Amino acid sequence: MPTDHFGERVAERYDAASADMFDPAVVDRAVTFLADLAGDGAALELGIGTGRIALPLWQRGVRVHGIDLSPAMAERLRAKPGAHDIGVTIGDFATTRVEGEFRLAYLVFNTIMNLTTQDDQVECFRNVAAHLEPGGCFVIEVGIPELQRLPPGETVRAFTVSPTRLGFDEYDVAAQFLVSHHYQVVDGRLEVFSTPFRYVWPSELDLMARLAGMTLRERWGGWSREPFTSDSTSHVSAWVKTDKG
Repeated sequence: MPTDHFGERVAERYDAASADMFDPAVVDRAVTFLADLAGDGAALELGIGTGRIALPLWQRGVRVHGIDLSPAMAERLRAKPGAHDIGVTIGDFATTRVEGEFRLAYLVFNTIMNLTTQDDQVECFRNVAAHLEPGGCFVIEVGIPELQRLPPGETVRAFTVSPTRLGFDEYDVAAQFLVSHHYQVVDGRLEVFSTPFRYVWPSELDLMARLAGMTLRERWGGWSREPFTSDSTSHVSAWVKTDKG
């Protein structure tokens, strides 16, 4: 079983620490995109967390089931209104199977990178394909590695700098690996949190999809379907399961 980096200490502050991602405008764009693909079918969220996307998607009439490694995050979800109608299975979303067939599966907010080996990421695509009905879609939202911003010989890039919070990504380019370091002052005390990731390129994700019997349906620079270009800092991609997948 992979390491759970989202235990009680992180879960209790997760929503507040990610407040910008809980902004209704941000959430609505993602939920509208996903609801359009789900239609009248069911959706499977990998890394459901505290329900940032699952709850409003359920409110749109989409049946949602989630998989998450962290019992602490799932407990935060279960405490929210409406969560009793959303099933949650605790486990590694790269391998955990749940009952039923789904029109849509999705991974948001860089969560695919929580799988820290290429083998695990490939296995995730295969697991999703096993859950999807023919013609169903798998959607991933993930950032583009900011290697172009690293000066030669440097391995660390700051992504947040404020009087109460510092954040740095530490890259290992040879291993296609990074660790995000977070330092935050909470109630006058310094909190430190580091999470490992395996960053992944769009073309690599496309190949993983092909290995699992899926093909690229669409790729955008964001949830509003803005064009994906060389200047995009992230992408939203959807792969469709073929009848033979």
